[in-house]
Amino acid sequence: MEKQAGTDSARSAASLQESWARIRGRLRDEVGEVEYRTWLRQMTLAGIEGDEAIVHLPTRFLRDWVRSHYGDRLRALWQQEVPAVRRVDVRVGPQPRGAAASDGEEAVNGASAPAQGGLAESLSARNGGARSAGEGRGEWSAPLDPRFTFDTFVVGKPNEFAHACARRVAEKPALPGFNPLFLYGGVGLGKTHLMHAVAWAIRDGEGGRNVAYMSAEKFMYRFIAALRTQSTMEFKESLRSVDVLMVDDLQFLIGKDNTQEEFFHTFNALIDAGKQIVISADKSPSDLNGLEDRLRTRLGCGMVADIHATTYELRLSILQAKATAAGVAVPKNVVEFLAHKITSNVRELEGALNRLIAHANLFGRAVTLESAQEVLHDLLRAHDRRVTIEEIQRKVAEHYNIRLTDMSSARRARNVARPRQVAMYLAKQLTSRSLPEIGRRFGNRDHTTVMHAVSRISELMQADAAFAEDVELLRRMLES
Repeated sequence: MEKQAGTDSARSAASLQESWARIRGRLRDEVGEVEYRTWLRQMTLAGIEGDEAIVHLPTRFLRDWVRSHYGDRLRALWQQEVPAVRRVDVRVGPQPRGAAASDGEEAVNGASAPAQGGLAESLSARNGGARSAGEGRGEWSAPLDPRFTFDTFVVGKPNEFAHACARRVAEKPALPGFNPLFLYGGVGLGKTHLMHAVAWAIRDGEGGRNVAYMSAEKFMYRFIAALRTQSTMEFKESLRSVDVLMVDDLQFLIGKDNTQEEFFHTFNALIDAGKQIVISADKSPSDLNGLEDRLRTRLGCGMVADIHATTYELRLSILQAKATAAGVAVPKNVVEFLAHKITSNVRELEGALNRLIAHANLFGRAVTLESAQEVLHDLLRAHDRRVTIEEIQRKVAEHYNIRLTDMSSARRARNVARPRQVAMYLAKQLTSRSLPEIGRRFGNRDHTTVMHAVSRISELMQADAAFAEDVELLRRMLES
C-alpha cells in the first residue's frame, strides 16, 4: 500500500513538472528567446499549496518584474494546464541545484536550452549560434505591426510634414539634415504608425540594412538587464552595430539619468558612424523637461516634425479608408457622425469603427446611425462628459489671461478676439454641439461667426507652428 502511494506521488510530481515545462515553453514562444532568458528563465516551481502555485525567483527585482508583467499570463497558463490552480504566487526563494537545466525545456522545445550568459549570448543563441553579438543586431527590433505601413497611413494637413520627412528617411537613411528624425505629437495621432512604416520600408529596401525598433522603456530594461548580468559591453556592441535605431516614446527616459547617459553615448556613436536614428515623443525636444540639456540639444539638431491633432476632414478620410480596407459598407451619415463625435485620437476612432463592424457581422445587421449610437453609447457618453463649452471658455480665458466674460462680450480687440476664436475652434473640435449652439454660448453670435473662427484658427495653425503648439497644448489640457 505504502509502495503504491509512493508511486502515485511520484507520478503526480512528474505530471506537475511536465505541466510546468509546458507552461515555460509556451511563455518562451510568446515572449521570445531574449525576453525569456532575461526575465523568466530563472523561475523555478516551488510547489502547489491548495489552489495556489508557488514560483521562486532569486531576486526581489526579478520577482517584482515578473509579478507585474507576467503574473496574469502565468495564472492563465496554469489554469489551462491544471484547472485546480486558481492563483500563482511569485516569491523570492532558493534556486535548486541544476534547476535551469532540468526544467523540462528540452522535452517541450525539442532542443537543449543554451547555458545562461550575457545579453549578446542570448542574441547569438536565438540565431542558432552562427552570428556574433554584432551580427545578431537584427534581434534587437521589437515586432513590427504589418498594418502600419506607408500605404495604410492616411495623410492630411495635420500630419503631411511628418509623413514627408518619414518618407525621405525611409528612402535615404542618414541623409544630412534628416538625422536624427524626431517625430512628436499627442497620443494616438500616428507617431508609432509612421515609425513602423519607416522600419518596414528600410527593411524591405535595398542594402539589407538592420533596423532596431524599440520603445524607450524596452531600451531601459535591456540596459538594466545588462547591468544585472554584467554584460554591458555586449549591450553596447550589439546595439551600436545596427544601421538604423528607432526609439518610440522617448519621454519615458525622463528621470532615468543612467539610462539617459547610455542612450546619449549610443546616440553619438551611431551618428558619428553615419547611422540613422528616428525618435518619437509626446513633446518637442525643447519641451522635454527632465532630459539632460546635451541630449535635448542633440535630438533637435536634425529634423523635428510634429503631428497636429486631427481635423474633421482627416478623421473622415481615416474612417473611410478603414471601412474600405475592412470591406464593409458604412453609410456616410455614420462616418460623419463618428468624425464629429470622436475627436481625441485616431486609436479611439478606429476602435469605435471596429466595434461597429464587429457588431454588424456578429448579428448580421447593417451599420446604421441608430446602431452606432446604441453600440457606442459608453464611448459617446464619455466624450460628451469629457469637455463642455464652459470648460473650454474657462481654460482658454485662463491661458490667455482674459476675463471669462470676454468670451461672450462684444469686445473686438485682438487680445480678446483671438482667444475667443480659439475657444470656438476647440468647441467645434471637442464637443458635439452644432455651430448655432456654439454661437449662442459665445454671446448669441451667428453660426457664420463660428465658421469663420474655425477656419481662421486652422489657417493660423498651419502658418505658425508656435501658435499651433499653443492650441494643441490647450486641447491636451482639456482632454486630460
